[in-house]
Amino acid sequence: MEISEKLLCLFSADIEADGDRYVVEVPRREIDTGAIEPGDTYRVALIAGGEREPTASDESTEDAPVDEPQPPVERGEIRYVEIEDLGKQGDGIARVERGYVIIIPGAEVGERVKIEVTEVKSNFAVGEIIE
Repeated sequence: MEISEKLLCLFSADIEADGDRYVVEVPRREIDTGAIEPGDTYRVALIAGGEREPTASDESTEDAPVDEPQPPVERGEIRYVEIEDLGKQGDGIARVERGYVIIIPGAEVGERVKIEVTEVKSNFAVGEIIE
């Protein structure tokens, strides 16, 4: 399956009936982290869910929900990234696997920089330029 580079967030949710319409509830963390804004319009893709068997990697992330994808980076990881955009605070924004966002303070659009990942959250990470 191909996932767009424009992916802003990824989460699992139930579809709830509400009269003659159906509602997908967006987790508060997506708003709190600034991935999306209330009142804006977004395109939504739905992927069939289902039960899956736990794997050995699930044991290392016991506090993470089983159906949530894990971030594609780890704290302390070194990467080369290209800055694609600037965030609201003027920080550089790079996107890696599955559209996952890495925020890099002090980076400029178009730069290719070597970073160390200093903080990892479910839907974004922070990196520091090391070269």
